[in-house]
Amino acid sequence: MADRLYTSSEADEILSALRFETKLEKVTLARMAFALSVAKIGKDVPSSPNFSGGEMKRPTFFADDEAFVRALLSYTYKKPDLSEDELFSNRALTKNHIDHGASLLNDLFQSCGRSGDGLISALVEKVEFSGRRENFGHGLEIFIGRTLLQRNELVMELNNTSRHANSHLAIMGKPGVGKTQFLLKLLADIRIQSNFQTNFIYFDYKGDVVDNENFASIAKVQPYRLLQTGQSLPINPFVLPSYDDQNINISAREKAESFASINAKLGVVQKGALTEAIRAGYAKRAGSSAPYPDFQDILEIAVAAYEEDSKKDDSLIEVLRDLSDFDLFWKHGSESPPIERISNRTLIIDVHAMPVLKELVAYLVIERLYKEMAHMPDSPVIDGRRTIRSILVIDEAHNYLSQKNIFLQRIIREGRSKGVVVFFASQSPNDYQQEFFNFQELLEFAYIFQCEGVSANSVQKILGCSNKTAKDLQTEIARLEPWQVVSRSTDKTEEFVKFEAEAFYKTY
Repeated sequence: MADRLYTSSEADEILSALRFETKLEKVTLARMAFALSVAKIGKDVPSSPNFSGGEMKRPTFFADDEAFVRALLSYTYKKPDLSEDELFSNRALTKNHIDHGASLLNDLFQSCGRSGDGLISALVEKVEFSGRRENFGHGLEIFIGRTLLQRNELVMELNNTSRHANSHLAIMGKPGVGKTQFLLKLLADIRIQSNFQTNFIYFDYKGDVVDNENFASIAKVQPYRLLQTGQSLPINPFVLPSYDDQNINISAREKAESFASINAKLGVVQKGALTEAIRAGYAKRAGSSAPYPDFQDILEIAVAAYEEDSKKDDSLIEVLRDLSDFDLFWKHGSESPPIERISNRTLIIDVHAMPVLKELVAYLVIERLYKEMAHMPDSPVIDGRRTIRSILVIDEAHNYLSQKNIFLQRIIREGRSKGVVVFFASQSPNDYQQEFFNFQELLEFAYIFQCEGVSANSVQKILGCSNKTAKDLQTEIARLEPWQVVSRSTDKTEEFVKFEAEAFYKTY
């Protein structure tokens, strides 16, 4: 049994150079190279007859993962009885993948702008063994609480396609009644049950969730505190799937409509000016390695156009200046490239410290999520459970539901087949009565905590109950104790169920 192997001279040079650039240990880089090669090339990796590189010792490379690597190679090559020479020697499959993977790793490093952090982020994107992500997150059965009288346990079958038309959800209640703790409990359970393959993007409007270190640790979530720690979102809203004229023109018009839907002061003239500035921004960056503008580009172009026409600064320039000066999004010159996908990230975006632009930041991120979703294949259905890939969570949604966000509407309408879901938390069922879009009809799960001033019509629409029952529930909902909830019943003989909700802090 060989206890060491020797990489090729080319692989040794690459790993040594990457060690200097990234400050990662050489063996760590070798393991990355191995994983990248197995994921990208599999059994078609070329053999490596060059043994003049660096020494790689068996215990150092495998650490505690020898059984896993053996099983991985056995599966990849369909060889249940892998020999010792094939596992670790100068003729081993492991050596072939290290040597070939080193070249792939170097190419990835260069494409990330020679950034160590960018390399790690890119590896998360690239190394997805066939079916790995899609085999988790399909059996989500969440314990939500116990009925008030019988104390029966209630389980929410979030993605059971035979019982539910979709997985969109709303939690409603006045402050202090337990709705945020209930929401965090749902999200933590989903992360754990899906083996952390179901992700979420959480817009925190109060700033209380981002400071919950226990939740961040359990849910394995990356927080972004905008305007507080110098953090900006590593997202560029101008990234497109391709940069032909049609895509650029559509994107420019959509951005202008987005801005106008959030800021009523932006009229037809400002929308036209913004559209032209965005088009010019793409033209400025055309042919570069990052062929998309940032908000500084758009601001400079718009200001120059205004000066040329002797126009005074207006609400458009004010918004663009805020977006640029506040460093809310990725910009050219940043140390790391913008992330390629947000649908496979779990993020808390804390916007509570922002005096303005909360809704616009959310709008741009939601637009990006929708654009990614539109290019996804349908998520698989396994044993009647549809895989949920990503959850968009909007807290304090009563501040947002009145905004005519076409991309949020499209996610709600089209997200089911793609495994993209929306969770809302707001103060009342009344918030979902919007003339321009029927949110109530498309919310499969609705949980009403104590609310005041609830209309019978909104209760009827949210719960799908009779008008008489809705009128009876108006008073009952106003008198609910903290943690008590009214929701739709899974029992077809009952119009609703009352239960005591589980809390994150009690469960975890």
